[in-house]
Amino acid sequence: MFTGIVEARGEVALMTRQGGDLCLGLYASVLEKEVVRVGESISVNGACLTVVKQDGARFDFDISLETLDRTNLGALEIGDLVNLERAMIYNDRYSGHLVSGHVDGIATLVDRRAAARSECMIFRCKRTLAQLFAEKGSVALDGVSLTINKVSDSTSAVDIEVNIVPHTLTVTTLGSLESGDSVHVEVDLVARYLKRLWDCQR
Repeated sequence: MFTGIVEARGEVALMTRQGGDLCLGLYASVLEKEVVRVGESISVNGACLTVVKQDGARFDFDISLETLDRTNLGALEIGDLVNLERAMIYNDRYSGHLVSGHVDGIATLVDRRAAARSECMIFRCKRTLAQLFAEKGSVALDGVSLTINKVSDSTSAVDIEVNIVPHTLTVTTLGSLESGDSVHVEVDLVARYLKRLWDCQR
């Protein structure tokens, strides 16, 4: 379980296909100082991955075919930066919202504009996620906890508008996004389970 507060950015160092799966290697000098054990979960752009090997500042992960199908991790290239967060500590304070690291879909950046010192970004998601978004609700985009300012529905998609403050633009990968870029979406956990309960009772 995570909180959506990114701790560091890692750099892609290895992308190796292994029988349909993928071995992903990342350099993360900030995490080198931490005690990160093999088997520990780390959020990589919002996707929960398991550390299978550590060598100093280098961390390796195995990515299953299921994860490759649901995320854009397979499209990463050597040198790309990714958002990283270690699993939350339950007796510690957390500033974001509960994030499981289970990606619900892919969103595309369709508009970005300045809003004072912040940036207003609009992301387009598949229509099936529309019921899971609410104004002033929470969403995780590439593992970053954000508040939804506005939800705009259409017959084929749903747009969500978020405001990103200067600090978040600086310490995460969101600041480098351009129109057409894709990000991972994880809806609010409560919304996910409420929808499931509603569907079962219909």
